[in-house]
Amino acid sequence: MEIKVGVIGTGAIGREHIKRLNGKVQGAVVTAISDIDVAGATKLANEMNATFFKTGEELIASEEVDVVLVTSWDPTHEQYVLESIKQGKYVFCEKPLATDSDGCRRIVEAELAAGKQLVQVGFMRRYDRGYIELKEAIESKKFGEALMLHCAHRNPSADSNYTTPMAISNTAIHEIDVLRWLLEEDYDTVQMILPKKTKNTHEKLHDPQLLIFQTKSGVTIDLEVFVNCRFGYDIKCDVVCETGEIGLVDPVYTKIKSEGKNYTQVSPDWQTRFIEAYDYEFQLWIDSIRRGVIDGPSAWDGYVASITMVACHDSRESGEKVKIEIEERPDMYN
Repeated sequence: MEIKVGVIGTGAIGREHIKRLNGKVQGAVVTAISDIDVAGATKLANEMNATFFKTGEELIASEEVDVVLVTSWDPTHEQYVLESIKQGKYVFCEKPLATDSDGCRRIVEAELAAGKQLVQVGFMRRYDRGYIELKEAIESKKFGEALMLHCAHRNPSADSNYTTPMAISNTAIHEIDVLRWLLEEDYDTVQMILPKKTKNTHEKLHDPQLLIFQTKSGVTIDLEVFVNCRFGYDIKCDVVCETGEIGLVDPVYTKIKSEGKNYTQVSPDWQTRFIEAYDYEFQLWIDSIRRGVIDGPSAWDGYVASITMVACHDSRESGEKVKIEIEERPDMYN
């Protein structure tokens, strides 16, 4: 029997996930949707034989919905996740889990009170084949201990609405989660350095930015965020170990020889680069719900990412290295 999914938020990412759930994921069907764009969402609901609900709360409470997917405007995430927990329903929330650390903490506390993990956060990097293979290599100790990571998150361009803080909250947040997952340890400190600005940015955005993390065991990570690099969507992660180096490659499947050049292309955008990771992420989410055990990125992971993000912002403002203070992880998330 298929799991009935209710989707709150039918913007670009919401519609992509609806198509994914109905067309690629086995064992799931979208039965309900809700969005502030009543006309557009009603039309979409009619096209897919789903029910439109005026509010997210009504959708969550409906017997037509077994589990909830939240892809709405960021400031609404917390209220819909909390309502899902209240109703005892599994909920997948695209990042951010909440707009601040206090909101993330309230979700963690609600889930702890419920006594069961119901929340998964949309940190899809963990489902990318490249990162999975990196993690397996690190854990194998084949090349000794991981000592340093050299990482980059590059976008071809960013529009005038993209501001300096968004380089952390909208972009580096993916690395903040996945690198912690790769190494299986928390960060201890972070320092931000603002390099020379590219001429291709605008007055509200300092681009590029450089973050330097140190983990609890002393692994050093440098992360470049450059959202106006112009040449493509480029994700880098090179792990320097004691006797070798392992790193990501862009999963381009063809190479080109032409006009005296031999080259491979760079992914043009995040949808192209991580489409298979998104598919895998949602299939495993549905599978985990069937088992009754959520094992993807948790509410605690969302909370820790938020705490780390705040420390990055503090370092940018102060220019100093900032200590990342995180309390002991509750047993439920171990």
